[in-house]
Amino acid sequence: MKQLKLTEYYQGNDIHAYEIFGAHLCVERNKKGVRFTTYAPHAQSVQVIGSFNDWSCEGHEMKRKDERGVWSIFIAGVCEGDMYKYRVTQATGRVVDKMDPYAFYSELRPNTASIVADLDAMKWSDQKWLDKRSINMDKPLNIYEIHLGSWKKNSDQEWVNYAEIADELIAYLKAHYFTHVELMPLNEYPFDGSWGYQCSGYFSATSRYGSVHDLQTLINKLHKANIGVIMDFVPVHFVRDDFSLSYFDGTPLYEYEKAVDADSQWGTANFNLWREEVRSFLMSAASFWIDKYHVDGLRMDAISNVIHWHGNKDLGENEGALHFIKRMNYNLHHSYPGVMLIAEDSSDFPKVTAPTIDGGLGFDYKWDLGWMNDTLKYLEKDPVYRKWHHNDITFSMAYFYSEKFIMEFSHDEVVHGKKTIVDKIWGTYEEKFKQLRTLYLYMFTHPGKKLNFMGNELAHFREWDETKECDWTLLNYPIHDAFNRYFARLGKLYTSIPALYENDYDWQSFEWIDADNADQNLFSYMRKSEQGIYIVILNFSPNRYDAHAFGVPMKGVYHEILNTESEMYGGNVHELKKYKSVKEECNAKEQSIRVDVPAFGGVLLEHKLRAKKGKE
Repeated sequence: MKQLKLTEYYQGNDIHAYEIFGAHLCVERNKKGVRFTTYAPHAQSVQVIGSFNDWSCEGHEMKRKDERGVWSIFIAGVCEGDMYKYRVTQATGRVVDKMDPYAFYSELRPNTASIVADLDAMKWSDQKWLDKRSINMDKPLNIYEIHLGSWKKNSDQEWVNYAEIADELIAYLKAHYFTHVELMPLNEYPFDGSWGYQCSGYFSATSRYGSVHDLQTLINKLHKANIGVIMDFVPVHFVRDDFSLSYFDGTPLYEYEKAVDADSQWGTANFNLWREEVRSFLMSAASFWIDKYHVDGLRMDAISNVIHWHGNKDLGENEGALHFIKRMNYNLHHSYPGVMLIAEDSSDFPKVTAPTIDGGLGFDYKWDLGWMNDTLKYLEKDPVYRKWHHNDITFSMAYFYSEKFIMEFSHDEVVHGKKTIVDKIWGTYEEKFKQLRTLYLYMFTHPGKKLNFMGNELAHFREWDETKECDWTLLNYPIHDAFNRYFARLGKLYTSIPALYENDYDWQSFEWIDADNADQNLFSYMRKSEQGIYIVILNFSPNRYDAHAFGVPMKGVYHEILNTESEMYGGNVHELKKYKSVKEECNAKEQSIRVDVPAFGGVLLEHKLRAKKGKE
């Protein structure tokens, strides 16, 4: 055991602590077996019990390796697949059987044993992808958020296997032009209804969907199909179950000492992010998924609860937690420059996506929860009243350039009585779909990267339920099938038009044409690049506007490349139009076009620019 490595661990600087701790297959003194190592500074004794010794403690007492509390033992003959626990005689004298905090695999709930696993047996073939992966700042980033256990079920309505679902998932992602898939937490967790956000095994891929090798196979196949993988990571809190991290050695080892700090709003225990050993634990867990599973990004949950005590601004900033998140993000960026770090943060805390060297938290992206809330709040209203809430749509651009935002409609928006995206919208069944198409045109042309939860592309009316698969039968209904094709079309346009992604965070790439037409519920703006200018017109009123004038930046022909009311998407527009500009001042511009704007509809117009001399 390297002293230097332990020094880094105790200092809170170790991002590879899993290389020491946990159960490692090895050879010692010419004998094959497993080296078990854990951290329990206040334990009176620690023993390894398992399937290899009939769950008896005899002969497998761990030795204390240093004065700080590291325990270790080599047991010959232990193999991959063997189950084990740590029997901890705690500081109080209480004896408790605990899972390994660094376990690489675990039993399926309700069983709780850790399982010896060889994570290095996988023959990866994704090096080409790893060499070119990036945070996609100047590339399209179109994320499909998925709960693996409820995307699809097998014929018995049970969970599908990681590897067995790979080909079908890849084909679906490709058909809808998703660049990345975001997997809701795949670390081990005891309660299905927590969706993985109440974790027990931070280094253990959940056994619900197969083995560690099955998950590695899935990710390898995704990479070979040029699809990135983002995984949800929860650095804030963990389950209180007695078999897990809670009071591991009889003292608050991973949680805060004071109950007022340790008790979370979810009935879980908050990590003590001031403690150096906890910092090494969590940083190593983040690094582990990148190293052993080749994930391309981590979406970090509940960052508001890192910034402020219990996520409450009135309680003040949690300085120790802020220090930790900066350290973790700095270390991860330094070690894995192509891996993206994403914050789920509902606070107005500044510089979340600024580099740590500039005083920021060091995330690459932040979910734009404000945009999501304002937009959906606007669409819930009767169009008669929308003119008094016009700012709900325009406000996002007032703050957009303060951070690097992802525009998202996530799982959180389609559960717990909130209704689904389409069902939130005011109107009849048909009117909801008209506005839904316009909403998504707005989303895909608004600056910022994109994320949608599974089922959004089907126009789900049923709220998400983790026990049921997506309502795939909806595709048998023409209006849902048409929307699904429309969604795919938007994905294709978004990923193929540089103006919609390459300069997202440059204010010069966006310009309002008319942000003030509240009386008509009309919005119009431009997305610009060296290749072309794209005009977006959105009508959130039930009125059709024929030959409505809009100012354009230059003379020429503006081709309609998308109309939300095209008959192929369920509308009554038979062909796309083109509009030649005239020298007629409008919206403070010398040139203008007169566009037919459908009721509750939108259009996307293209004006290509000639390549400059010397450029192709």
